[in-house]
Amino acid sequence: MIEVEKVSKDYGRVRALTDVSFQVKRGEIVGLLGPNGAGKTTLLKVLTGYFEPSEGLVRIGGLDVTEDPVSVRRQIGYLPENAPLYPEMLVQESLLMTAELRELDGSVRDRLLERAIRSAGLVEVLTRPIGKLSKGYRQRVGLAQAILAEPSILILDEPTSGLDPDQIVEVRKLIQQLATHSTVILSTHILSEVEQTCERVLVLMGGRLRADAKLADLMATNRYRVVFADGPQPDMLRAALADAPGVRAVAIETDNDGPTTLSVEGDADVDLGQVLFEQAKANDWPLRELHRNTRTLESVFRTLSAGKEVQL
Repeated sequence: MIEVEKVSKDYGRVRALTDVSFQVKRGEIVGLLGPNGAGKTTLLKVLTGYFEPSEGLVRIGGLDVTEDPVSVRRQIGYLPENAPLYPEMLVQESLLMTAELRELDGSVRDRLLERAIRSAGLVEVLTRPIGKLSKGYRQRVGLAQAILAEPSILILDEPTSGLDPDQIVEVRKLIQQLATHSTVILSTHILSEVEQTCERVLVLMGGRLRADAKLADLMATNRYRVVFADGPQPDMLRAALADAPGVRAVAIETDNDGPTTLSVEGDADVDLGQVLFEQAKANDWPLRELHRNTRTLESVFRTLSAGKEVQL
């Protein structure tokens, strides 16, 4: 659905994006992460055709964004960080205007309006001026506008900004429902938002794409905690496991007379859990526990911020 090839964007002498490349398939929910000033909003505006890339190519649904911007925008629902709303308009007037701009009419318009209003929780405020709404409700109006035409691609920039905890949960559920017929890119700096909503993560820092991986792969490590019941001596276990294929390092975590706990790290391309299980079985070691260690998204983010690479 989305193809980005070596995209760079300059503002005069300032380069906001540098050689960004990635693809997003139909139905994916992708989180776009990065600190303030990383280039997230610039990238989203390039995807929507608001900005032309200085270099590179962007295709949406197979169409070049710069060559056929109108057809591309028909496929996209976009919620900017600050939704462009007219404060003097009633909520229902704003949504009707959006429907007209989207060239919706008749029963199709009525059906889609009702769906967007209910999905965004706007039933009780339809006749109120937008300028009199709280920030959270204004955000909901912007979200309703973005999803109104059932776009095949939904781009959301900080969609839960200003919402209370209950509203945030509702928006998360809505995004997951929308992914049944839309591809979703969710830009945020809230790590928990990505952990609970997205299946894949793009990390942008300093205008460069530093990571592109499924969330499960990004947070997993090839390090295991293995516990053996009473039996083999810790030093013997450590030496034997250190010689196993694909094992990079072994450390003893306990040295008492009870169960022996070891920390084992493997090469990136090795199924370390299988190696450890086979070693225990072949040597008749009394295996009690075998756990794969995981990273937090925060630790991944800090590693990348420090200029280091994250091993997948």
